[in-house]
Amino acid sequence: MEYHNSAEYARQLDEQDVLNSFRQQFLIPQHEGSDAIYLCGNSLGLQPKATQQYIAHQLSNWQTLAVEGWFQGDDPWLQYHKQMLQPLANIVGAQPAEVTIMNSLTVNLHLLMVSFYQPTHKRYKILMEGGAFPSDQYAMESQVKFHGFDPKDTIIEVFPRDGESTLRTADIVSKIIEHADELALVLFSGINYYTGQLFDLQVIAEAGHAAGAYVGFDLAHAAGNVPLELHNWGADFACWCSYKYMNSGPGGISGIFVHTKHHQNKELNRFAGWWGYRNDTRFKMAPGFEPEDGAEGWQVSTSPILLMAAHKAALQIFEEAGSIPALRAKSLQLTGYLEYLIEEVNRQYGDELFKIITPKNQQERGCQLSIICKEKGKATFDYLASRGVIGDWREPNVIRLSPVPLYNTFTDAYTAALHLAESISV
Repeated sequence: MEYHNSAEYARQLDEQDVLNSFRQQFLIPQHEGSDAIYLCGNSLGLQPKATQQYIAHQLSNWQTLAVEGWFQGDDPWLQYHKQMLQPLANIVGAQPAEVTIMNSLTVNLHLLMVSFYQPTHKRYKILMEGGAFPSDQYAMESQVKFHGFDPKDTIIEVFPRDGESTLRTADIVSKIIEHADELALVLFSGINYYTGQLFDLQVIAEAGHAAGAYVGFDLAHAAGNVPLELHNWGADFACWCSYKYMNSGPGGISGIFVHTKHHQNKELNRFAGWWGYRNDTRFKMAPGFEPEDGAEGWQVSTSPILLMAAHKAALQIFEEAGSIPALRAKSLQLTGYLEYLIEEVNRQYGDELFKIITPKNQQERGCQLSIICKEKGKATFDYLASRGVIGDWREPNVIRLSPVPLYNTFTDAYTAALHLAESISV
């Protein structure tokens, strides 16, 4: 697509944007009396205006119904999470029975690894991307130690080639094949948090399964951001947070996916709780755990209704927007425009002052652009913040900017690039 570097062109793109009205459903942080340019949805999504109403409604139910709220009222809490399974399934490419809402991301990762990391003397290794988000690294290390193995020998990390910032799919597959006889689990992020690289999850799943390993995904930066087809790709499991691109509040409720092929597998270990017991006999309080069919059988604790209310408010917006395909179309255009504008700044100064390490291929990235600052990185970030551009700083020299299609505009991208250019001479 041919872009132009002007405020008028950005306004034209905003006028043509079929999703433009959804911005009005969000509360935009203010900077000196005007809307800030919020490009940090990769870390925390904005609050939908409806969130307070959804939470207030459940607070009212708590006030008027107390414990009977689990069974009475217009939204009985006992089945509250079920209203969100279809919208969530639409976002991650799953069947409703394959998803549920529970806990937080790393808690869910640990719970799923109880089932899907079952090392043997021969098959005990885990393959993951080098430089994964620290929580994933810590989870893998602790799980490996729990089973009596040494992380240094057990965890295989795949790093980019020398001089490159991102991974090649062929190198991931090659590493899986190299260790095929030893692998128990392949665990990858959907999108690397630092570079913004979107991995080819279908190819990774196929390669992992061909090697005889289970395959799982941490979709913290992918869910609500890029198209996913977890069921069709055959992933064994996945988990994600809801507070980034799904805009469900700081520390918001997480979700899991467990493929249907595992729902009747009685050989899988799991840590059980009352909330995962079969629904039709749960209140008999009988000994001996019998799981509910589907992903709900991996639930452990009672649903946190107030967190789920915030999640429900956000998922409703996705449903109104037509779920992921329409959002993806705008995301490609919006992120592409910001990329063009940053490159224009570099051309203006005749130097690659801001190097984008996120893949140039649009099919290998989501909303995020990770930018290495050649010099004065933190000062550049601070200047952007002083001008109302809210991004994300990662040591030692990376600024992450993520234009989100639900609430960011092309004018946001244009103005952010304008301030980026100004920062050079400050």
